[in-house]
Amino acid sequence: MNEYRVKGLSCGNCTLGLEHQIKKLEHGETATLSYNSGKLKLDPRVPMDRVEQILKTDNAYIDWSQAQSQTPPPPLEHAHSDHDHSGHNHSAGNHTHSHSHDHAHDHNHEHGNSRIIKLLIVAAVFYGAAVLAGDQVNEIFQISMYVVAIILSGYSTFIRGLKNLAALRFNIDTLMTIALTGAVAIGEWKEATLVALLFGINELLEGLGMEKARRSMETLLQVAPKEAIRLEEGVETVVPIASLRVGDLVVVKPGEKIPSDGLVEDGRSSVNEAAITGESLPVEKAVGELVFGGSINNEGLLNIRIEKAYKDSSLATILHLVEEAQETKTPTELFINKFARYYTPIIMIISALVILIPPLLMGGDWSKWLYQGLAVLIVGCPCALILSSPIAIVAGITRNARNGILVKGGVFLEQLGKIDTLAFDKTGTLTKGEPHVEETVVYDEQRFLMVAGSIEKSSSHPLAKAIMKKVEAEQIQLVSLDEIQTMSGQGIVAWILGKQYWLGNEKSMSHLIIPSQVQGQIEALKEKGLTLVLLADHERILGMFGIADEIREESQLVIKQLHRAGIRRTVMLTGDHQKTAEKVASIIGVSSFYGNLLPEDKVSKIQELSQQGPVAMIGDGINDAPALATAQLGIAMGKGTDSAIETADIVLMQDHLGKLPEAISVAKKVNRIVRFNITFALGLKIIALLLTIPGWLTLWFAILSDMGATIFVTLVSLTVLINNRKH
Repeated sequence: MNEYRVKGLSCGNCTLGLEHQIKKLEHGETATLSYNSGKLKLDPRVPMDRVEQILKTDNAYIDWSQAQSQTPPPPLEHAHSDHDHSGHNHSAGNHTHSHSHDHAHDHNHEHGNSRIIKLLIVAAVFYGAAVLAGDQVNEIFQISMYVVAIILSGYSTFIRGLKNLAALRFNIDTLMTIALTGAVAIGEWKEATLVALLFGINELLEGLGMEKARRSMETLLQVAPKEAIRLEEGVETVVPIASLRVGDLVVVKPGEKIPSDGLVEDGRSSVNEAAITGESLPVEKAVGELVFGGSINNEGLLNIRIEKAYKDSSLATILHLVEEAQETKTPTELFINKFARYYTPIIMIISALVILIPPLLMGGDWSKWLYQGLAVLIVGCPCALILSSPIAIVAGITRNARNGILVKGGVFLEQLGKIDTLAFDKTGTLTKGEPHVEETVVYDEQRFLMVAGSIEKSSSHPLAKAIMKKVEAEQIQLVSLDEIQTMSGQGIVAWILGKQYWLGNEKSMSHLIIPSQVQGQIEALKEKGLTLVLLADHERILGMFGIADEIREESQLVIKQLHRAGIRRTVMLTGDHQKTAEKVASIIGVSSFYGNLLPEDKVSKIQELSQQGPVAMIGDGINDAPALATAQLGIAMGKGTDSAIETADIVLMQDHLGKLPEAISVAKKVNRIVRFNITFALGLKIIALLLTIPGWLTLWFAILSDMGATIFVTLVSLTVLINNRKH
């Protein structure tokens, strides 16, 4: 599929119509045109000249300057007179864009809105002058001023409407054209002009509203670096980031963006990872540490060994998924679009009945009921209804992406706002996944930490690292080992200064008879859910470490915030034994917990929870992937495994849960706004239609109710982008 950027789309309903026409072309069955993102995806065999002709009917066009290496068709005669194809070289295998081509597009359409605004202002002046003149000027002169105002503000709508009418396509342009023609036919010049003027203003504001949401998304997508400085044999060369390969060494100077994911090979600096994680605080990076493409190097010079080609980097993955997310339609959007397809013809039938039934069956005045029927046509515009959802969805996805939360589609954003149960994996999600010494029981102050540290100092085992942190914190002087032996699954035997020591679990202490007092303390630590490491010589136990997985600092607060945000149940699922699960659960405050679970047990538990309401699962490891896929919504920690991130519907790009409550609040706000917009748009239309019964509906009220509703739902949807500081 080829992908193109389309500009000039006037409204969501019109975009659906254009997509429908493109699908009728040869090989066009799979074509998609997204109003949200302004993207057109086509089979390469679809004739592009025909596509451009279809787009032209709505004053839309393909921006060839942003097309992905696609060659534009031969020049079409179209409305944008300064669109210049002379900058293209169409020779085989060679395609270039000249500056003049890009500039022609940019210049023409950058000032398109200002041109429309000027025309609408002039039209408003003519309309105002005609109204104020009243009976003081010649009627023909007054009508001429109305005609000028109509042409300036509604000419393009009228032409599109006539074309649609000829093709029996019924959309907003068709409705407005019939209404304008009818109003003029019965001599309602003032109201016909107002309809044209307000419709022109509405189209402008509707376009600006969607453009605001798109531009907010595009700003997010522009964080990708364009070039990198590659270092080869001591020579620095500026290259496009697309040319970087795994293993390349790049130089990143202060203030520059890191081109792709890699490891620091030389240098030290703080790095701003906000583009990836949403965290504004800089992170210190030194030799051997991982850095993300798109991060900004703050002060030091860094030499980075590229670990991933840019297309596979974290940033490229995020940008690709965010772009795809705007193009997915939620169930609400799909329903509204389907409803709108039948809604417009139904409104035309109602309008015809309003015009015909009162005069024919009740002796009503033809001109009065023709007027009422025309007002019904204007009320029937589905724009406000169709815009109820997409702007809010795009704004919600963008808002969360700014915070480092990647929602892979509008449907998942909608689901996130409906979730009432959150299931958490424990290790690496609610806890850090890094053991730390929580308690020590010491019987020999002089030897305990010195011997334990001397034995564990060269070990890479997670429990050994926890012990070494404790030893280093106490600044204990260590000694060399005479000899060391590992006992699989039990611990270590070592000789220090000619004396033998045992370090490990209870099984490694089989050479001793453990006194009841010491055994009591062992049992007490086990009751607390701690993992034990004991140290003994050949005579007695010297002390013991109680080790636990360290709970994340934010976990307790996050759980409280989630409950306040409307999450009914928080559930912890873990493979650890029940005592450990109980301890962690009691500290962080989850509603319930389940221990001793294998990956398949987690899946069963998710299925069980799902019977009581919609469930989201949050995890970070390979063992979490099945549960993530089973839940209605899978949420992965961004620094977790690739399989978890791939399976998940939402990715937290930080290594913590701190931003999750705000993401849920944003999703709930989007859902509230969509519901409000739909209710408001439909409610206003029902009220307007009810006014036709006593014959009170006027073109003024019809146009204000419809266009006002469209503008209002657009502005309400954009409030999603406003950052509420209380979060």
